[in-house]
Amino acid sequence: MRVLLVTGKGGVGKTTVAAATALKAADRGHRTLVMSTDPAHSLADAFNMKLGDEPIEVSDNLVAQQIDSQHRLEQYWGEVREYLTDLFDWSGLRGIEAEELSVFPGMDELFALADVKDHAVSGTYDLLVVDCAPTAETLRLLSLPEILGWYMDKIFPVERKVVKAMRPVLSKVVSIPIAGDEVFDAAEGFYGRIQGVRDILTNPFVTSARLVLNPEKMVINEARRTYTYLGLFGYAVDGVVVNRVLPDAITDPYFKRWQEVQAEYLEDIEDGFADVDIRRLRLFDEEMVGVDKLRLLGDELYGDIDPTSRLSDSEPFQVLDDGDDVVLAMAVPFADKSEVDVVRYGEELIITVGTYRRAFILPDSLRRRVVRRAKLEGGVLRVTFGEPG
Repeated sequence: MRVLLVTGKGGVGKTTVAAATALKAADRGHRTLVMSTDPAHSLADAFNMKLGDEPIEVSDNLVAQQIDSQHRLEQYWGEVREYLTDLFDWSGLRGIEAEELSVFPGMDELFALADVKDHAVSGTYDLLVVDCAPTAETLRLLSLPEILGWYMDKIFPVERKVVKAMRPVLSKVVSIPIAGDEVFDAAEGFYGRIQGVRDILTNPFVTSARLVLNPEKMVINEARRTYTYLGLFGYAVDGVVVNRVLPDAITDPYFKRWQEVQAEYLEDIEDGFADVDIRRLRLFDEEMVGVDKLRLLGDELYGDIDPTSRLSDSEPFQVLDDGDDVVLAMAVPFADKSEVDVVRYGEELIITVGTYRRAFILPDSLRRRVVRRAKLEGGVLRVTFGEPG
Protein backbone atom coordinates (compact mmCIF):
# COMPACT_ATOMS: atom_id res chain seq x y z
CA MET A 1 0.00 0.00 0.00
CA ARG A 2 1.26 3.47 -0.90
CA VAL A 3 -0.05 6.92 0.04
CA LEU A 4 1.00 10.04 -1.88
CA LEU A 5 0.31 13.49 -0.41
CA VAL A 6 0.33 16.13 -3.14
CA THR A 7 0.53 19.68 -1.84
CA GLY A 8 1.65 23.16 -2.78
CA LYS A 9 0.67 26.81 -2.73
CA GLY A 10 -2.80 27.54 -4.04
CA GLY A 11 -2.89 27.92 -7.81
CA VAL A 12 0.33 26.06 -8.67
CA GLY A 13 -1.50 23.11 -10.23
CA LYS A 14 -1.34 20.55 -7.41
CA THR A 15 -4.81 19.18 -8.14
CA THR A 16 -3.91 18.59 -11.79
CA VAL A 17 -0.68 16.86 -10.76
CA ALA A 18 -2.54 14.72 -8.20
CA ALA A 19 -5.14 13.66 -10.79
CA ALA A 20 -2.49 12.91 -13.43
CA THR A 21 -0.41 10.91 -10.93
CA ALA A 22 -3.41 8.81 -9.94
CA LEU A 23 -4.38 8.19 -13.57
CA LYS A 24 -0.81 7.19 -14.49
CA ALA A 25 -0.72 4.69 -11.61
CA ALA A 26 -4.11 3.27 -12.57
CA ASP A 27 -2.98 2.81 -16.17
CA ARG A 28 -0.08 0.74 -14.83
CA GLY A 29 -2.55 -1.60 -13.13
CA HIS A 30 -2.60 -0.21 -9.59
CA ARG A 31 -5.98 -0.05 -7.88
CA THR A 32 -6.04 3.68 -7.17
CA LEU A 33 -8.17 6.15 -5.24
CA VAL A 34 -7.58 9.90 -5.57
CA MET A 35 -9.33 11.97 -2.92
CA SER A 36 -9.49 15.68 -2.16
CA THR A 37 -9.10 17.24 1.28
CA ASP A 38 -9.12 20.71 -0.25
CA PRO A 39 -12.38 22.54 0.65
CA ALA A 40 -12.25 24.12 -2.82
CA HIS A 41 -12.83 20.64 -4.32
CA SER A 42 -11.35 21.27 -7.76
CA LEU A 43 -10.69 17.57 -8.35
CA ALA A 44 -14.02 17.29 -10.17
CA ASP A 45 -12.95 20.15 -12.43
CA ALA A 46 -9.68 18.38 -13.23
CA PHE A 47 -11.49 15.26 -14.39
CA ASN A 48 -14.30 17.33 -15.91
CA MET A 49 -16.93 15.20 -14.23
CA LYS A 50 -19.15 15.27 -11.17
CA LEU A 51 -17.66 13.76 -8.01
CA GLY A 52 -19.23 13.17 -4.61
CA ASP A 53 -18.70 11.95 -1.08
CA GLU A 54 -18.50 8.32 -2.19
CA PRO A 55 -15.74 7.06 -4.53
CA ILE A 56 -16.82 7.23 -8.19
CA GLU A 57 -15.17 5.35 -11.04
CA VAL A 58 -13.21 7.66 -13.33
CA SER A 59 -11.24 5.18 -15.41
CA ASP A 60 -10.07 1.56 -15.26
CA ASN A 61 -8.55 0.94 -11.80
CA LEU A 62 -9.25 4.55 -10.77
CA VAL A 63 -11.91 6.03 -8.51
CA ALA A 64 -12.14 9.58 -7.14
CA GLN A 65 -13.75 11.10 -4.06
CA GLN A 66 -14.44 14.59 -2.71
CA ILE A 67 -15.17 14.41 0.99
CA ASP A 68 -18.38 16.05 2.21
CA SER A 69 -17.22 17.54 5.50
CA GLN A 70 -20.75 18.60 6.47
CA HIS A 71 -21.95 15.00 6.21
CA ARG A 72 -18.99 13.83 8.32
CA LEU A 73 -19.73 16.55 10.84
CA GLU A 74 -23.25 15.31 11.43
CA GLN A 75 -22.17 11.68 11.41
CA TYR A 76 -19.27 11.83 13.87
CA TRP A 77 -19.61 15.11 15.76
CA GLY A 78 -23.37 15.24 16.28
CA GLU A 79 -23.46 14.51 20.02
CA VAL A 80 -20.60 16.88 20.79
CA ARG A 81 -22.01 19.60 18.57
CA GLU A 82 -25.42 19.34 20.22
CA TYR A 83 -23.87 19.72 23.68
CA LEU A 84 -21.70 22.68 22.65
CA THR A 85 -24.69 24.37 21.01
CA ASP A 86 -26.64 23.99 24.28
CA LEU A 87 -23.68 25.35 26.22
CA PHE A 88 -23.31 28.40 24.00
CA ASP A 89 -27.06 28.91 24.05
CA TRP A 90 -26.93 28.91 27.87
CA SER A 91 -24.16 31.54 27.75
CA GLY A 92 -26.32 33.85 25.62
CA LEU A 93 -25.22 32.94 22.12
CA ARG A 94 -28.09 31.73 19.98
CA GLY A 95 -28.89 30.53 16.50
CA ILE A 96 -26.20 30.67 13.87
CA GLU A 97 -23.54 31.99 16.30
CA ALA A 98 -23.86 28.94 18.54
CA GLU A 99 -23.93 26.63 15.53
CA GLU A 100 -20.73 28.12 14.10
CA LEU A 101 -18.82 28.05 17.40
CA SER A 102 -19.68 24.38 17.96
CA VAL A 103 -17.40 23.44 15.06
CA PHE A 104 -13.71 24.09 15.63
CA PRO A 105 -11.21 25.21 12.97
CA GLY A 106 -9.65 22.16 11.37
CA MET A 107 -12.63 19.85 11.83
CA ASP A 108 -12.93 19.25 8.07
CA GLU A 109 -9.25 18.24 7.99
CA LEU A 110 -9.84 15.77 10.82
CA PHE A 111 -12.69 14.16 8.92
CA ALA A 112 -10.43 13.85 5.89
CA LEU A 113 -7.75 12.16 7.98
CA ALA A 114 -10.24 9.59 9.18
CA ASP A 115 -11.05 8.69 5.58
CA VAL A 116 -7.37 8.48 4.66
CA LYS A 117 -6.81 5.91 7.38
CA ASP A 118 -9.95 3.92 6.50
CA HIS A 119 -8.94 3.65 2.85
CA ALA A 120 -5.30 2.87 3.67
CA VAL A 121 -6.13 -0.10 5.88
CA SER A 122 -9.10 -1.40 3.89
CA GLY A 123 -7.05 -3.46 1.45
CA THR A 124 -9.22 -2.19 -1.41
CA TYR A 125 -6.54 -0.02 -3.01
CA ASP A 126 -2.86 -0.25 -3.90
CA LEU A 127 -2.44 3.52 -3.99
CA LEU A 128 -4.14 6.46 -2.31
CA VAL A 129 -3.39 9.89 -3.81
CA VAL A 130 -4.43 12.77 -1.55
CA ASP A 131 -4.99 16.14 -3.20
CA CYS A 132 -4.24 18.24 -0.14
CA ALA A 133 -5.42 21.73 0.70
CA PRO A 134 -2.98 24.61 0.09
CA THR A 135 0.20 24.35 2.14
CA ALA A 136 -0.84 26.25 5.28
CA GLU A 137 -3.95 24.09 5.68
CA THR A 138 -1.95 20.96 4.81
CA LEU A 139 0.53 21.60 7.62
CA ARG A 140 -2.31 22.10 10.07
CA LEU A 141 -3.94 18.92 8.78
CA LEU A 142 -0.79 16.83 9.24
CA SER A 143 -0.04 18.17 12.72
CA LEU A 144 -3.55 17.48 14.04
CA PRO A 145 -3.17 13.75 14.85
CA GLU A 146 -0.21 14.42 17.13
CA ILE A 147 -1.81 17.42 18.84
CA LEU A 148 -5.12 15.60 19.35
CA GLY A 149 -3.26 12.49 20.53
CA TRP A 150 -1.46 14.52 23.19
CA TYR A 151 -4.76 15.94 24.41
CA MET A 152 -6.54 12.57 24.42
CA ASP A 153 -3.69 10.85 26.27
CA LYS A 154 -2.98 13.53 28.86
CA ILE A 155 -6.04 15.74 29.39
CA PHE A 156 -9.14 13.88 28.19
CA PRO A 157 -9.13 11.02 30.78
CA VAL A 158 -8.70 13.46 33.68
CA GLU A 159 -11.34 15.80 32.30
CA ARG A 160 -13.82 12.95 31.92
CA LYS A 161 -13.24 11.72 35.49
CA VAL A 162 -13.64 15.20 36.97
CA VAL A 163 -16.87 15.88 35.08
CA LYS A 164 -18.26 12.47 36.03
CA ALA A 165 -17.48 13.04 39.71
CA MET A 166 -18.86 16.59 39.78
CA ARG A 167 -21.90 16.08 37.54
CA PRO A 168 -24.39 15.03 40.30
CA VAL A 169 -23.47 18.03 42.45
CA LEU A 170 -23.24 20.62 39.68
CA SER A 171 -26.53 19.60 38.11
CA LYS A 172 -28.30 20.46 41.36
CA VAL A 173 -26.74 23.86 41.99
CA VAL A 174 -26.15 25.34 38.54
CA SER A 175 -28.15 25.45 35.32
CA ILE A 176 -25.15 25.17 33.02
CA PRO A 177 -25.37 22.12 30.71
CA ILE A 178 -23.01 19.36 31.90
CA ALA A 179 -21.53 16.99 29.36
CA GLY A 180 -22.93 13.48 29.66
CA ASP A 181 -21.19 10.18 28.94
CA GLU A 182 -22.61 10.19 25.40
CA VAL A 183 -20.65 13.38 24.65
CA PHE A 184 -17.37 11.91 25.87
CA ASP A 185 -18.13 8.65 24.07
CA ALA A 186 -18.67 10.56 20.82
CA ALA A 187 -15.38 12.45 21.19
CA GLU A 188 -13.52 9.27 22.08
CA GLY A 189 -15.11 7.41 19.19
CA PHE A 190 -14.04 10.05 16.73
CA TYR A 191 -10.50 10.00 18.06
CA GLY A 192 -10.53 6.24 17.64
CA ARG A 193 -11.19 6.75 13.93
CA ILE A 194 -8.05 8.77 13.39
CA GLN A 195 -5.85 7.01 15.94
CA GLY A 196 -3.00 5.40 14.10
CA VAL A 197 -3.27 7.62 11.03
CA ARG A 198 -0.01 9.29 11.97
CA ASP A 199 1.74 5.91 11.94
CA ILE A 200 0.65 5.50 8.33
CA LEU A 201 1.51 8.99 7.17
CA THR A 202 4.95 9.17 8.80
CA ASN A 203 6.12 5.79 7.53
CA PRO A 204 8.39 6.73 4.59
CA PHE A 205 7.95 3.27 3.07
CA VAL A 206 4.18 3.83 2.91
CA THR A 207 3.66 7.58 2.55
CA SER A 208 5.49 10.22 0.53
CA ALA A 209 4.74 13.91 0.14
CA ARG A 210 5.25 15.57 -3.25
CA LEU A 211 5.55 19.33 -3.48
CA VAL A 212 4.18 21.14 -6.52
CA LEU A 213 5.57 24.58 -7.29
CA ASN A 214 6.05 27.10 -10.07
CA PRO A 215 9.40 28.75 -10.87
CA GLU A 216 8.44 31.93 -9.03
CA LYS A 217 10.13 33.50 -6.02
CA MET A 218 7.16 33.57 -3.63
CA VAL A 219 6.11 30.04 -4.54
CA ILE A 220 9.64 28.66 -4.10
CA ASN A 221 9.99 30.32 -0.70
CA GLU A 222 6.72 28.82 0.50
CA ALA A 223 7.76 25.39 -0.81
CA ARG A 224 11.03 25.68 1.13
CA ARG A 225 9.14 26.44 4.33
CA THR A 226 6.74 23.58 3.69
CA TYR A 227 9.68 21.23 3.13
CA THR A 228 11.13 22.30 6.48
CA TYR A 229 7.91 21.89 8.43
CA LEU A 230 7.07 18.52 6.86
CA GLY A 231 10.46 17.34 8.11
CA LEU A 232 9.70 18.69 11.56
CA PHE A 233 6.54 16.61 11.78
CA GLY A 234 8.20 13.51 10.34
CA TYR A 235 6.77 13.41 6.82
CA ALA A 236 9.05 12.21 4.03
CA VAL A 237 9.20 14.32 0.87
CA ASP A 238 10.32 12.20 -2.08
CA GLY A 239 9.74 14.58 -4.99
CA VAL A 240 9.23 18.10 -6.26
CA VAL A 241 7.19 18.88 -9.37
CA VAL A 242 8.09 22.16 -11.07
CA ASN A 243 5.00 23.08 -13.03
CA ARG A 244 4.41 25.56 -15.87
CA VAL A 245 7.98 25.83 -17.10
CA LEU A 246 8.22 27.82 -20.34
CA PRO A 247 9.47 25.40 -23.03
CA ASP A 248 12.57 26.22 -25.08
CA ALA A 249 10.41 26.07 -28.23
CA ILE A 250 8.95 29.45 -27.32
CA THR A 251 11.04 32.02 -29.19
CA ASP A 252 8.71 35.02 -29.03
CA PRO A 253 10.72 38.03 -27.71
CA TYR A 254 7.86 38.83 -25.33
CA PHE A 255 8.72 35.70 -23.28
CA LYS A 256 12.52 36.10 -23.45
CA ARG A 257 12.81 37.85 -20.08
CA TRP A 258 10.42 35.37 -18.46
CA GLN A 259 12.57 32.50 -19.68
CA GLU A 260 15.68 34.12 -18.24
CA VAL A 261 14.02 34.64 -14.87
CA GLN A 262 12.69 31.08 -14.83
CA ALA A 263 16.17 29.75 -15.67
CA GLU A 264 17.54 31.45 -12.55
CA TYR A 265 14.77 30.08 -10.35
CA LEU A 266 15.17 26.59 -11.83
CA GLU A 267 18.82 26.65 -10.75
CA ASP A 268 17.74 27.67 -7.24
CA ILE A 269 15.28 24.77 -7.15
CA GLU A 270 17.91 22.28 -8.34
CA ASP A 271 20.29 23.46 -5.61
CA GLY A 272 17.76 23.78 -2.82
CA PHE A 273 15.97 20.47 -3.37
CA ALA A 274 19.01 18.46 -4.49
CA ASP A 275 18.29 15.63 -2.05
CA VAL A 276 14.90 14.76 -3.61
CA ASP A 277 13.68 13.88 -7.09
CA ILE A 278 12.84 16.94 -9.22
CA ARG A 279 10.50 16.73 -12.20
CA ARG A 280 9.42 19.42 -14.61
CA LEU A 281 6.18 20.02 -16.45
CA ARG A 282 6.07 22.50 -19.29
CA LEU A 283 3.47 25.19 -19.64
CA PHE A 284 0.94 23.59 -21.97
CA ASP A 285 -0.77 25.62 -24.67
CA GLU A 286 -4.20 24.43 -23.54
CA GLU A 287 -6.06 23.64 -20.35
CA MET A 288 -5.21 20.10 -19.17
CA VAL A 289 -8.68 18.98 -18.16
CA GLY A 290 -10.29 15.57 -18.62
CA VAL A 291 -8.93 12.02 -18.61
CA ASP A 292 -7.25 12.16 -22.03
CA LYS A 293 -5.27 15.32 -21.33
CA LEU A 294 -4.43 14.26 -17.80
CA ARG A 295 -3.07 11.01 -19.23
CA LEU A 296 -0.82 13.02 -21.53
CA LEU A 297 0.36 15.12 -18.61
CA GLY A 298 1.04 12.03 -16.48
CA ASP A 299 3.09 10.43 -19.25
CA GLU A 300 5.19 13.56 -19.60
CA LEU A 301 5.66 13.84 -15.86
CA TYR A 302 6.67 10.26 -15.08
CA GLY A 303 7.69 8.70 -18.39
CA ASP A 304 8.43 5.02 -17.77
CA ILE A 305 8.68 5.45 -14.00
CA ASP A 306 5.99 3.97 -11.78
CA PRO A 307 4.52 6.91 -9.83
CA THR A 308 3.95 4.64 -6.82
CA SER A 309 7.70 4.11 -6.38
CA ARG A 310 9.73 6.09 -3.86
CA LEU A 311 11.34 8.76 -6.00
CA SER A 312 14.01 9.38 -3.34
CA ASP A 313 14.94 7.75 -0.04
CA SER A 314 14.41 10.53 2.46
CA GLU A 315 13.89 9.62 6.11
CA PRO A 316 13.14 12.78 8.09
CA PHE A 317 13.50 11.23 11.54
CA GLN A 318 16.14 8.80 12.84
CA VAL A 319 17.59 7.64 16.16
CA LEU A 320 21.30 6.79 15.85
CA ASP A 321 24.00 5.43 18.14
CA ASP A 322 27.10 7.60 18.57
CA GLY A 323 29.45 5.75 20.88
CA ASP A 324 27.91 5.89 24.34
CA ASP A 325 25.53 8.63 23.24
CA VAL A 326 22.27 8.44 21.30
CA VAL A 327 21.48 11.02 18.62
CA LEU A 328 17.99 12.03 17.52
CA ALA A 329 18.46 13.28 13.94
CA MET A 330 15.70 15.21 12.20
CA ALA A 331 15.69 16.66 8.72
CA VAL A 332 14.67 20.33 8.78
CA PRO A 333 15.91 21.59 5.40
CA PHE A 334 16.14 25.36 4.92
CA ALA A 335 15.72 26.03 8.64
CA ASP A 336 17.90 28.79 10.08
CA LYS A 337 19.63 28.44 13.46
CA SER A 338 17.93 31.59 14.68
CA GLU A 339 14.45 30.02 14.31
CA VAL A 340 15.25 26.66 15.94
CA ASP A 341 14.80 26.02 19.65
CA VAL A 342 15.13 22.75 21.60
CA VAL A 343 13.83 22.33 25.17
CA ARG A 344 13.65 19.22 27.37
CA TYR A 345 10.60 19.19 29.61
CA GLY A 346 10.17 16.03 31.66
CA GLU A 347 9.55 13.12 29.32
CA GLU A 348 9.03 15.44 26.35
CA LEU A 349 11.46 17.05 23.93
CA ILE A 350 9.95 20.23 22.50
CA ILE A 351 11.38 21.38 19.16
CA THR A 352 10.34 24.70 17.66
CA VAL A 353 11.09 25.70 14.08
CA GLY A 354 9.74 29.09 13.10
CA THR A 355 6.07 29.23 14.03
CA TYR A 356 5.65 25.46 14.36
CA ARG A 357 6.29 23.44 17.49
CA ARG A 358 6.42 19.69 18.00
CA ALA A 359 6.51 17.82 21.30
CA PHE A 360 8.23 14.43 21.15
CA ILE A 361 7.29 11.87 23.78
CA LEU A 362 10.67 10.32 24.47
CA PRO A 363 10.98 6.52 24.52
CA ASP A 364 12.08 4.87 27.76
CA SER A 365 15.63 4.48 26.43
CA LEU A 366 15.99 8.27 26.16
CA ARG A 367 13.98 9.42 29.19
CA ARG A 368 16.74 8.49 31.62
CA ARG A 369 19.32 10.31 29.50
CA VAL A 370 20.10 14.02 29.45
CA VAL A 371 20.37 16.36 26.49
CA ARG A 372 24.05 17.08 25.89
CA ARG A 373 23.74 19.38 22.90
CA ALA A 374 21.64 20.30 19.88
CA LYS A 375 23.25 21.22 16.57
CA LEU A 376 21.79 22.26 13.22
CA GLU A 377 24.05 21.48 10.29
CA GLY A 378 23.38 20.76 6.63
CA GLY A 379 19.61 20.90 7.12
CA VAL A 380 19.70 18.22 9.87
CA LEU A 381 19.01 18.92 13.54
CA ARG A 382 20.97 16.55 15.79
CA VAL A 383 20.00 16.31 19.45
CA THR A 384 22.53 14.30 21.46
CA PHE A 385 21.47 12.38 24.55
CA GLY A 386 24.10 11.17 27.04
CA GLU A 387 24.18 9.19 30.23
CA PRO A 388 23.21 11.22 33.32
CA GLY A 389 25.90 12.44 35.67
